[in-house]
Amino acid sequence: MLSNEPLKLKGSLELVLRKGNGDVEVRRKDNIIVDVGFDFVADAIGKGTGRPDVMSHIALGTGTTTPAAGQTGLTTEISRLAATYAHVAGSKVFTFQSVFAAGVATGALTEAGVFNAAAAGIMFDRVLFDVINKGADDSMTATFSFTMS
Repeated sequence: MLSNEPLKLKGSLELVLRKGNGDVEVRRKDNIIVDVGFDFVADAIGKGTGRPDVMSHIALGTGTTTPAAGQTGLTTEISRLAATYAHVAGSKVFTFQSVFAAGVATGALTEAGVFNAAAAGIMFDRVLFDVINKGADDSMTATFSFTMS
């Protein structure tokens, strides 16, 4: 079926915190695609040479600045890990997932984003959420899901 609708891209984040005592906390929050993220999409599709590296990392931070289209990084990044990319051919959803093990990204977490490098790089999106206190014995799985329509 053909569609005359414009391409839309919507992102969301799911955080699953596994406490050292066995308790589990789940949070879900929609995010924004930032301006440099849209530039990334355009360059990845159409740029003949010098295409940007693929999105590959998830970063967590403690910043509280409201997300805005012009941002290029997290406000206060404390940890960034390689992410696993997944997409089922024929579907309109793709995901990035990282597991922050015990002792990694410990603190009062409030922000996250997807990047195309282990340091610096292009930020695709950013999300701000109510504080999650990740203790030294806790692990957390961060999954960004993007839906195209």
